[in-house]
Amino acid sequence: MKLFVGLGNPGQKYARNRHNIGFMALDRIADEHGFGPWKSKFQAEISEGRLGSEKVLLVKPQTFMNRSGQSVGEAMRFYKLDSTDVTVFHDELDLAPGKVRVKAGGGHAGHNGLRSIHEHISPAYDRVRLGIGHPGRKEMVSPYVLSDFAKADADWLDDVLRGVSDGAGHLADGDGGKFMNAVALRTAPPRSSKSPAAPKKPAAEPAPEPEADSRSAMQKLLDKFK
Repeated sequence: MKLFVGLGNPGQKYARNRHNIGFMALDRIADEHGFGPWKSKFQAEISEGRLGSEKVLLVKPQTFMNRSGQSVGEAMRFYKLDSTDVTVFHDELDLAPGKVRVKAGGGHAGHNGLRSIHEHISPAYDRVRLGIGHPGRKEMVSPYVLSDFAKADADWLDDVLRGVSDGAGHLADGDGGKFMNAVALRTAPPRSSKSPAAPKKPAAEPAPEPEADSRSAMQKLLDKFK
């Protein structure tokens, strides 16, 4: 069994915040892969389903971001799982909007949700880093992540969520490479190798054939001296 954990803050007020892209990713996976209804358990909203041959529990902690680890730890202990069975989907300031990366272990880079999970289950879990870009200055980070995505973000955001859902089965199987390929097919589809054919130039008209010279030899000679 795998735990897919989305990070965000509970409540409609935060639903479209950049900080809630982890919740959005799990909602898309649940919708497109026929997961069961969301229920309240482990201080979280949870939904059960299958991705390929793997049973997966989707977990959206309802403890607010900076206490997310409480919920994740409860679910992990209940199912007797290791931290390596956990994959966390979260917003990433250090990636440009629309970029996605997978990572195993590592630091929390100041992310309050990851910091809490580190404290409760150790750093040895997988992450799906969902790029939202950086506002430019440190003091702007909090209002930036707690603001809604702009209308101009709608297209790339939808591509990212579709790609994450498309590749979710590979992620459950532990194949990060195939997961990233699925994301790339949505976010950076390959261009066709066939360029449009150039319009054909009209064929040149053949030069007219010279008319046969019907003059006699004597006439030709006389014409030369005219």
